[in-house]
Parts: sequence; structure tokens; C-alpha cells
Amino acid sequence: MKEKWIMREGKKIEDSAYKKLGLNPIMGKILSNRGITTSTDIDLFINGSIEDLQDGFMMKDMHLAIDIIKEYVLEKKPILIYGDYDCDGVSSTYILLKGLKECGAKVSYHIPHRENEGYGMNEKRIGELYKEGYEIILTCDNGIAAFNEVEYAKSLGMKVVVTDHHDIPFVELEDGRNEEKIPPADAIVNPKQKDCSYPFKNLCGAGIAYKFILCLCKELGIDTSRVDDLIEIAAIATVCDVVDLVNENRIIVKEGLKRLNNTKNLGLKSLIKANNLQDKILNEYHLGFVIGPCINATGRLETADLALELLMSDNEKASNELAQRLLTLNRERQEMTNVSLEKVIDLIKNNGYENDKVLFVYEPSIHESLAGIVAGRIRERYNAPAIVMTSGKEMPKGSGRSIEKYNMHKELTKCSDLIEKFGGHPMAAGLSVREENLPKLREALLNNCELTEEDMLPEIRIDMHLPFRNLNYALIDEIEALAPFGKGNPKPLFGEKDVHIKRIWFIGSERNSIRVSFSFDNTTINGIAFNIGDEFRKLLNRHFGEVKALEIETSSYCNIKCALVYYPSINEYNGNKTIQAKIESLRFIK
Repeated sequence: MKEKWIMREGKKIEDSAYKKLGLNPIMGKILSNRGITTSTDIDLFINGSIEDLQDGFMMKDMHLAIDIIKEYVLEKKPILIYGDYDCDGVSSTYILLKGLKECGAKVSYHIPHRENEGYGMNEKRIGELYKEGYEIILTCDNGIAAFNEVEYAKSLGMKVVVTDHHDIPFVELEDGRNEEKIPPADAIVNPKQKDCSYPFKNLCGAGIAYKFILCLCKELGIDTSRVDDLIEIAAIATVCDVVDLVNENRIIVKEGLKRLNNTKNLGLKSLIKANNLQDKILNEYHLGFVIGPCINATGRLETADLALELLMSDNEKASNELAQRLLTLNRERQEMTNVSLEKVIDLIKNNGYENDKVLFVYEPSIHESLAGIVAGRIRERYNAPAIVMTSGKEMPKGSGRSIEKYNMHKELTKCSDLIEKFGGHPMAAGLSVREENLPKLREALLNNCELTEEDMLPEIRIDMHLPFRNLNYALIDEIEALAPFGKGNPKPLFGEKDVHIKRIWFIGSERNSIRVSFSFDNTTINGIAFNIGDEFRKLLNRHFGEVKALEIETSSYCNIKCALVYYPSINEYNGNKTIQAKIESLRFIK
């Protein structure tokens, strides 16, 4: 519990917003902390619906791309969708495949194998597709950086239409300016292009694919209600690709969740049932931590085609079998991740790396598809930038995950002479390094690192001070209406001070979670925190000494003054409702 508590300072909200929307000042503060301050933006955030989505034809090259694909649809010429193996890539491929079939197209797809082909388009595969008779490639969730591959396809006489959402590559000019560089495709639909007038730039690949199909339906005179359910797949990808859940992304997830809770997709029904979620109301958590990982696991351990087959299935027996296969693969992935994580932790401890400001580890036995997950877990455990390297076909490959104060892409760029290939952004990167250069790269990253001890303290951002006495069911319902929560719209956190803990219970099969009874104004409220039992015991030991701490744990009774960061919720048990504080962080006050 060594976090740094920071109070958010949002922009001042428009006074007219309160009058127009009858906004609670607490809600206004939460929204202003997320940069949502005008009455128009607030109305869109709270009340936005599918009707508020912008016209996809506003995207640069959308008209051109639709005209090209329309010709192939009407003439029944085969179209090849070139997707990707992660959840966004599979979802994008499904949306284009299902949507094009609804439009009467002759269409097939290819999703590359993670280990055999790697990310994105592959020249050898393009040559094979050409020999199979394909004259056009439609990409999704990739292609914006496929310069050589697109050029090769064009040299064969093929047409290429790119739909992608990744950052636009650039070259640095002699005067220091950056100039966008795009592949020579026949059309490129990516709202991040500088001269694209589409107002919302942060759609995921599936979001752009969904827009593409809506535009194609409109152009062909097909009722778009026939493809309305595609938004539920776009919702899964939007959460799993960790794009900002604001504006159109928020609408996609809200509308998608409505449909997902009554989905007609046989494969999704089977996957929901396989995960024992059939009696639950699905929310963003289930998409990001249950459904999405099952889809992702296929591309990590086998082939992403399995996930696509599930989504396209129209046979109940087959979909049930595929769902179980995905569930099994995800459990296998979880077990492999846990084993790999323990190996990396042991390496860090045994080599004395625990105090390194950049954690750089080489463990050849880790499955290369898990390196990024393990790096993320290491980053969370030590709150330090982490790079996990494992064996690749030609040389060691790895993934890195960073913290806010460390621009990983920039730091790797400084060491580019030691790296064969790398890419990414400030918070994450992928790289390939010759084995003999691994120790040199680790040393260079450590020598260049300028992180301070302060930089490496985890930060908890608090929306405002909200005393327990101000909590009520109506307010909590209003706060819950701000969901779905995620990147760009984090779950609101509140601070409370000068409250007393009267009782503490260590709960769970391993007694590693705690339930707390807080006392204030001659009343009580319960609090709960998961997976902090061991750390809380250490806190009790430091504050009271081992004997008194053990007495408190045994009896549950205490009298501790504290401050805490929490999220208010409603606990329902045996038909009874009570207000409960979900504890994010807690400090004892002497």
C-alpha cells in the first residue's frame, strides 16, 4: 500500500450543462475529470445511442473503398479478407465476412498464424492467394504499415483496400518535421490519417470494419438493420483492444452489451454458457476478462480460425464443441502464463534484479505469444517497465510493457543498434534481438534509465472527497450509469478520511481478502477489498506489532483510524440491499 494518491483536477464544466441536463455536482466533477465539460459532450456521453454514430462516409477514402468492393460484390468476383489473430483482428474479420455475405459477396478470409507468419500481411501468403485466383485483398486491423507487402500485391496486378486503426507511420524530414508515409494501396480507410475529416479517431479495427459494412449496405440499398447485430462483436473488440471508452466507442460498447445479453449468435451463446454466464447480465468486465481472452487464446496457442469458426457457426452441437475448445485453450493459456510468470519472478530474484528500474529478463522456455502477458504481470507486480524475452525461430523475441513515466518506444530507439527489429508505442513494444546482444541491451536500458523513486510509485487518481454520509442508493445508481468503464473512462474513485475501522474479517479460501466495518456518525458501512490480505497483515504488524496484529486478526475487533480510496457499490445478499465501499487503497492514521 505504497501508492501515491493524486486528486484529479478537471476542467471547469459549463454552467449551462447543469441547467440543461439536471446534473448532480458530483457527476459533473467526475465528467469534468474526464475532459467531458460541454453540454453537448455530456449529453452524448450519458444519452448517446446508435443513432448518434457518425456517417462512415466521412472517413478519407471510404467512398473509394466502397466503390471498389461494390464492383467485386456485384460481379461475384472473390474477395479475400486479410485479418489478424488477436481479438480485434478476429472480430474485424468476422464483421467483414458476415457483412459481405449479407451483401451477397463471394468472400473468404485469411488470418495469419502467429508463429509461422507473424503479424500482418505476408508476401509469401500474398503470392499463394494470387495463385488461388484472388484479385483483391481487403485488410482489417492491419495493413497501414505493410509497404513492401502492398507493393508486391500491386506488382501482381491485385487490388488492395486497407482498413486499419493503428498509428500512421511517418518519416522524419531534415527540418525535423514528421511526414506521413502510407502504403500504395488502392484505398486506405483509417481515421488517424492527417487529412481524414472523420471527427472520432480512436475506433478499434472492428469499429472501422463495422462502419465499412454499414456504408457498403447503404451504397447497395440494403437495409442496415440486417447487420445491426454486428455491433455486439465490435463491442467485444472495443473493450479487448483497450481503446478509450468515450464518444463512439462508448456507444458501440453500450449498444453491443444490450444485444449481447440477448444475442442470437449461436457461437456466442455457447461461449457464454461454457463460461457459466448464461444467468448473468454481461458487462464490460465479462467482455475484457472472460469472453475476449477465450477468443484471444486461439490465436496464441493454435489458430485464430477456431474463434472465427465459432462466431460463424450455425450448428448447436458444433458451436458447443468449439466453445469448450476455446475454454480449454484459455485455461491452458492461463496455466502456462502462471508457470511462465513464476519462472520470470524466480529469475528476477535469483539474479538480484528486484531493484532494477527496468526489468529485462530472458527466459527461452516461455511461449512467445505469452511474453507480453507475462511482461504486463511483471510490470504490475514491481511497477517498473518490464521486457520479457523468449526464444524465437531465428533469434530471441520479446514484448515489453511500461509505466506512465517511461516511454518504452523512445528508450528502445536509443538502443536501436542492439536490436534487429522493434515497434510499438510509449506503453508497449515488441522486439527481436540477437542472443549475444541481450546482456548489452539490458545494460544500455539500465544506464539510460532516468526514472526516480517517485516516478516508480503506483498512482491512484481520486475524483473527489466523498464522505460516507453523502452516499445513497440514487447517487450510486447515477455513478453506475457512467459505465462501461475502462481506458479513457476509468471507474470513479473517491477519498474518505477520519473514519474508524471497528472490525476486520479475513475472508476467502486462502483468507487473502478482507471485509471491514467502518464507523462514522453513529452508523456503520461495510467495506471489502480483494487479494490484499497479506499486505494488510504487514500493515497491521507495522502499526501495532505482531502480537496485537494477531489478536486483531483472531478476534476481528479493533479501533483503527484510517483514510481510504474507494468505489461505492450496492451489495445484495439474501434479498437485502446495503451500501458497500469497495476499497482501492487504505492508510492507517496515528
